[in-house]
Amino acid sequence: MEAASLSAPEGLPRTRRTADRIGDKFLYGLTAIAALVGFLVLVAIVWRVADGAWPAIKVFKLGFLWHNTWNPVTSRFGARDLIIGTLVTSFGAVLLAAPLSIAIGLFLSELAPMSIRGPIGTLIEMLAAVPSVVVGLWGIYVLAPFDAQHLQPLLGHLLGWIPIFAHGGDKVESTVFSAMLVLTIMIIPITSSICRELFIGVPAELEEGAVGLGATRWEMVRTVVIPTVRGGVVAAVILGLGRALGEAIAVTQVIGNFTPLKLSIFEPGDTLASRTANQYQGAVSNIQVASLIYLALILLVITFLANFTAQRVVKRFEFQRIGGD
Repeated sequence: MEAASLSAPEGLPRTRRTADRIGDKFLYGLTAIAALVGFLVLVAIVWRVADGAWPAIKVFKLGFLWHNTWNPVTSRFGARDLIIGTLVTSFGAVLLAAPLSIAIGLFLSELAPMSIRGPIGTLIEMLAAVPSVVVGLWGIYVLAPFDAQHLQPLLGHLLGWIPIFAHGGDKVESTVFSAMLVLTIMIIPITSSICRELFIGVPAELEEGAVGLGATRWEMVRTVVIPTVRGGVVAAVILGLGRALGEAIAVTQVIGNFTPLKLSIFEPGDTLASRTANQYQGAVSNIQVASLIYLALILLVITFLANFTAQRVVKRFEFQRIGGD
């Protein structure tokens, strides 16, 4: 039997019109402009903050970072204790929030019944919509008194031999520890939501394969779920750290706004963001205004360094995940 002869196919119809090609160019140009605008806004922020801080930079130079005097009357300013207060409250909040956020994400993605995953997840995410001033007021009237009457004496009794947990029996309401608790509440919704989405995104085949090989639920989470998304979890934690570093209003309401900073976290303190927000409107001299903007510049640099570190850590985890050394 002779093979049936096939007629040569006619030319394919043109499906791309001139308008489509113009649309491609327009989309490319629009997205490029959007990216450029984002970059220019960042440059403008850095330039304006650095320009505003320049008078203080010329007067105090880098000594501003380790000098501790803050006296508007004599126009002598330093940021040492404010930097320490910022780092202590932010990293302390992350130490508290990170395990809680990961646990919440695991519960809502792996353990909770389907009927309650949605409602609980929605309620937790709603915490992110609560204004900072409202969280601060709740901290003043509810959290700080509870902390002073119950948490501080308990921690002081158990860990009072460690200097940072000393003076727990003084029952002071406006303390560095109160600020850490408030920041913990504020960053949990962000970090836990990202962690939950990461855990949900783990391929079901990997989880089912681990269970099929005899792994328990805990072993499956520890050997499959966490390693698969650990880079994203680190990024979520660092995002929460960035949120804690820049918070001003809620921290101002509960930290006590006091320097010099004491060694114990059960004493009042202050942070870069809190001092800037608290004194900018009432500054009595140009050099004080410049010094407050200098604080903002330091905070900006710390935030950039935290984000850069997060990117490097995430890239390292991704490199290891795909088989790199």
